[in-house]
Amino acid sequence: MLRDLIGAGILLAYYLATCFALPTALKVWTGAPSEVVRKMQHIAYSLSVFILLRLFNSWYMAVAAAFLLVVVAYPVLFALEKTRYYKRWFADRAARGGEFRKQLMYVQLSFGVLICVFWGLLGIQWHYIVAVSVMAWGFGDAAAALVGKAFGRRHIFHRFIEGAKTCEGTLAMVVVAALAVFLTLLFYAGQSWYVSLLVAVVVAPICGAVELFSQKGTDTITVPLAAALSVLPLMLLFSFIEW
Repeated sequence: MLRDLIGAGILLAYYLATCFALPTALKVWTGAPSEVVRKMQHIAYSLSVFILLRLFNSWYMAVAAAFLLVVVAYPVLFALEKTRYYKRWFADRAARGGEFRKQLMYVQLSFGVLICVFWGLLGIQWHYIVAVSVMAWGFGDAAAALVGKAFGRRHIFHRFIEGAKTCEGTLAMVVVAALAVFLTLLFYAGQSWYVSLLVAVVVAPICGAVELFSQKGTDTITVPLAAALSVLPLMLLFSFIEW
């Protein structure tokens, strides 16, 4: 129980520092572009999954900590949105605010579902899939947005695609997601380089396609879930053939 309480405290402190204090300082004091600040927050979100996976004794306490974070932060953010400083402090694209709150809920919901399935249901030996799938989303999504806005020239038009998405952004998503999957499997999960590479090559394009067609910020949920559901059968196959 003491370890879980310490983990919850570290999680709250981590979000306060990396998702509020540091991005706010960058936006207010350096004038960093809002999109850069937003994607820094997304990467910080994704890295927080390691706190949930490493600092809690059980899967249900990790999920409880994620839920507690939302319970604590949501009303605080709601109150901040009513102040005149909110737009100055936060990189929120919504006219009346609320995007930051929504993303916080989506992220913790995604983490909670993944932890319930790939730690609680399937067992701790599969919990590395949570980290792999979240890294694919966090770093891949950031690359897609930043590269797409800075270098995107060839736009992708489809009735199920929301916003101005580009071939360059999607390619960046695939490449960076592949790298994230490869490195997480290799160093965090302890898989061989060839298994890590094969999984990355298969999973990254799936993440890119899912991100491309996800709407209204739901890629926070859809991309990690798609990645996890793609990694699992591959790892089961490699385990079966003893790779």
